[in-house]
Amino acid sequence: MRSDWTIFAELCPAGPPWTVPWSRIEDTFDWIRRLRDVPQDAVHHGEGDVATHTRMAAEALAGQAGWRELPPADRVRLFAAVLLHDVAKPDCTRTDPDGRITAHGHSRRGDLAVRRILWDLDAPRTWREHVAALVRHHQVPFWALERPDLEQIVLRVSLLARNRDLAMLADADITGRICGDRDEVLENIGLFREYCADLGVLDRPWPFASDHARFQYFRTPGRDPRYAAYDDTRLTMTVLSGLPGAGKDTWAAAHAGDRPIISLDAIRARLGVRPTDGQRAVAAAAHEEARGHLRARRDFIWNATNISRQHRDLCIGLGAAYHARVEIVALEVPRDVVRRQNADRPAPVPGAVVDRLIGKWESPDLTEAHLVTVV
Repeated sequence: MRSDWTIFAELCPAGPPWTVPWSRIEDTFDWIRRLRDVPQDAVHHGEGDVATHTRMAAEALAGQAGWRELPPADRVRLFAAVLLHDVAKPDCTRTDPDGRITAHGHSRRGDLAVRRILWDLDAPRTWREHVAALVRHHQVPFWALERPDLEQIVLRVSLLARNRDLAMLADADITGRICGDRDEVLENIGLFREYCADLGVLDRPWPFASDHARFQYFRTPGRDPRYAAYDDTRLTMTVLSGLPGAGKDTWAAAHAGDRPIISLDAIRARLGVRPTDGQRAVAAAAHEEARGHLRARRDFIWNATNISRQHRDLCIGLGAAYHARVEIVALEVPRDVVRRQNADRPAPVPGAVVDRLIGKWESPDLTEAHLVTVV
């Protein structure tokens, strides 16, 4: 596979005649070729395998008048999203005892796969995260008005991507199928557009009153996004996030000043725990250190990989309980730099562990913290 994200611009249909160069796309991307032999539920995907559906969805997108009217860069980004929207189906497709084919979880797994693929292609982070957010939520407009968490989803998408793009992707997805409920789903997508337009987030982000209002909204189910939450923070907790070898220790040493640093590597060394061992004791010791700083209302840095949103939330939730301002510093470097710098560490993390972390990588975003800084 070519190692440059600009290949999407070369493959993106242009007019006239807006033709999708499918043979070139298959020749270029190994993850497209993997879709050829993945079956689908015939009720919702009478067109057959996932590759056939992806081609039909790409052609449906290229046929949308609204997509053709977008600026070229926006067209390319959305075309990349339609090519990638089912990229995780090979890993999620199962046949149940009744013979039904399912692909549960392919949207979330797709978010992870998109990040890895576009990182390897050296795509700009904002561009990459826009595509990943669309893939993660690409089925939401199908049944949007049935979801109790719809408001939080569309506000999140408004910060990371565009709900207009999400609706166009969903339209291409359903149009690129042979299924009996297409008209019903298209009607739902239209209602999704209206919902986003009424909120004012179809083409722009939600204007939170402050970063604290945003932070509290995404941590508080049912909260009104218009509520200007009183800022009762008492200290700043800086949470680092990055793969082994991304430069977290270097950043902490250069920026900590007189702030104490909770280092999971240091705790592992003190406890004699290897990266391949269970990490429960290490996490418990880190949280106990953090509580000490939080109770003292002392600014500090939490230096750990914190690759997944779930792991970050264990730190962030603790900080929020003590009224900490949460700032995330996300450190990113190319894959070859990760491997080289990890190998140069006094105690390198085994390659298999690094690969497993890459597979779980969820890049931090503004729905998690008061501030996210990318290094």
